[in-house]
Amino acid sequence: MSGTICVVDDEPSILNTLSSILEDEGHQVTLAKNGEEAMKVIQMEPPDVVILDIWMPELDGLEVLTRVRDLFPNMIVIMMSGHGSVETAVKATKLGAYDYLEKPLDLEKVTILVRNALHQRKLEEENINLRVKVERHSKLVGASTVMEKLRQQIGAAAPTHSRVLISGENGTGKELVARAIHMQSPRHNRPFVEVNCAAIPETLIETELFGHERGAFTGAVDQKRGKFDFANGGTLFLDEIGDMSLATQAKVLRVLEEQQFTRVGGGKLIKVNVRVLAASNKDFQQEIEKGNFREDLFYRLNVLPIEIPPLRARRDDIPALTRHFLKIHAEEQGVKLKDITSEALDVLVRHDWPGNIRELRNQIERLMIMVPKNTIEMDDVLPFMPRGFNRVNPMDAYDSLREARNAFEREYIAVRLRENNWNVSKTADDLKIERSHLHRKIKLLNVELRSER
Repeated sequence: MSGTICVVDDEPSILNTLSSILEDEGHQVTLAKNGEEAMKVIQMEPPDVVILDIWMPELDGLEVLTRVRDLFPNMIVIMMSGHGSVETAVKATKLGAYDYLEKPLDLEKVTILVRNALHQRKLEEENINLRVKVERHSKLVGASTVMEKLRQQIGAAAPTHSRVLISGENGTGKELVARAIHMQSPRHNRPFVEVNCAAIPETLIETELFGHERGAFTGAVDQKRGKFDFANGGTLFLDEIGDMSLATQAKVLRVLEEQQFTRVGGGKLIKVNVRVLAASNKDFQQEIEKGNFREDLFYRLNVLPIEIPPLRARRDDIPALTRHFLKIHAEEQGVKLKDITSEALDVLVRHDWPGNIRELRNQIERLMIMVPKNTIEMDDVLPFMPRGFNRVNPMDAYDSLREARNAFEREYIAVRLRENNWNVSKTADDLKIERSHLHRKIKLLNVELRSER
């Protein structure tokens, strides 16, 4: 692995020797014979690694190290000195030096140290790029009222250590909300571990969550740590927890109560400090009534409930989401970013998106691949819409302003009623009108009113 190296020393023999050996290793080397010259070279073209002598006239190595770390906090600096002492090495390390070399130099040690330093730099860069990618994919896009409300709920829940139960239809982004809570929490530097309870067979879910001891069952040839163990100090996200068996629910409840567990086939208690976030697309009250979900576990999980709205309830966000997914796909595939016309966006906005965000993202990826032009137009989008989709612009469907206004109010009231589980009183509060006024509107506009669940 080659890189750019800056060697700083006031001894020409050291500069020549290190330059030769490092260039033989394939590195690009720049030289500086004092501290002032080093600062100019480093600021002009920051290297991957700096090899810096401590004892130099005027501006010494420790001062250069301090200035470099202020300007480039992640730069790797290796100190060297012919008058080595433990105190000097400790001071250099405290100031941020990567390592310390004593003169006369062991050239083999120098090349190994530079190789290791470049490897670490590469890992750090990969980690930063991965974090940026995760954050980009975990970004909550949209400025609608319901999204602002969701962000406020996340902001309130994140700083706490309380359990959160996230509900919403498939594809609405429950994992994104869980990651956002974790990233804004005091545990953000600790592990975020996800378990898809619906994807793991019932016979394996316990060993997946709690681990197992060697010999616990046929095939258990080694000890295995479970997800609770891996998430210690961080966050465990139990996705689709509504699909978990009653037997496993009982064991999860015990871990939540005691913050300790035993591995399958073991007897040793393992203590953990884990924040649990759970999610499901199921109606827990119905599942409890059917006997499919433990009521006591529900109340343990439902400390801070967060409900994610479906995409059809936040149509204003569809243009922003579309452009976000266009950009992500272009970056991931290394292709040119496509534009999209307002007419094409209007078609996407009018679709109900039963698959929610996931369906929209897949649709945008499909358009990026299948449309050969640089701009996606309405005629490119319409063939991908489902059978029976209304291809007519809604504005052309009304003969008068009153008719359009009534249609809008009918749809708006129906959406608000659905969001409030058909509770008229709560919906009236949200709409800031009297309950009797809302009842008159429902009757006048012929809004279908379902019974409260």
